[in-house]
Amino acid sequence: MHLTPEEWTAVRLSLKVAFWAMAGSLPLGLAIAMLLARREFWGKSILNGVVHLPLVLPPVVTGYLLLLTFGKRGPVGAFLADYFGIVFSFRWTGAALACAVMGFPLMVRAMRLSIEAVDQRLEAAASTLGASRAWVFATITLPLILPGIIAGMVLSFAKAMGEFGATITFVSNIPGETQTLPSAIYTFTQVPGGETGALRLTLISIVIAMAALIVSEYLARRAGRRLIVE
Repeated sequence: MHLTPEEWTAVRLSLKVAFWAMAGSLPLGLAIAMLLARREFWGKSILNGVVHLPLVLPPVVTGYLLLLTFGKRGPVGAFLADYFGIVFSFRWTGAALACAVMGFPLMVRAMRLSIEAVDQRLEAAASTLGASRAWVFATITLPLILPGIIAGMVLSFAKAMGEFGATITFVSNIPGETQTLPSAIYTFTQVPGGETGALRLTLISIVIAMAALIVSEYLARRAGRRLIVE
């Protein structure tokens, strides 16, 4: 399949945005998943609702809220721009932020299910032998939930690759800067003769998404068999 330089740019930018969206949200996603799976506290339902809100809100609404918050005139965006020189609006970093927000619920859910499936008696047994909480987490908990973490990362990556509404609302559709695969496909469909380019990028999107789902399913089954055996 022959792609034009512009199409390759959109593919590379999508992979770059999806990777950083996944990697950037991983630490917070794991922390939130641990908190929701292991702790009871006031406001847990509210936190759980906020985490999953991007799944039910229209993506355009999420993008608009990001623009109000992280735009150059937004409270967080202005602070980051003035003191750290970090600008999200109309930059690829903003696209990564929008994709991270949209994929965050899927990442947290996969990790939370994996954490809840861990037999806490194993952790308690290690603690009674004198192991610290950090050592128990590193040697007992983390290996057991690792497939769930990987599955969450894969789902977040796949969601980021297909994200459109929040991204185009927050950072627009700028070729070479914020034009990811969905934005490029949308652009091709709006111009005469762009059907061929749209079809090529659509096929690439399908291949990447299917590969991510197959990997996620394989890891989920492997995690299930591992926990049953143990």
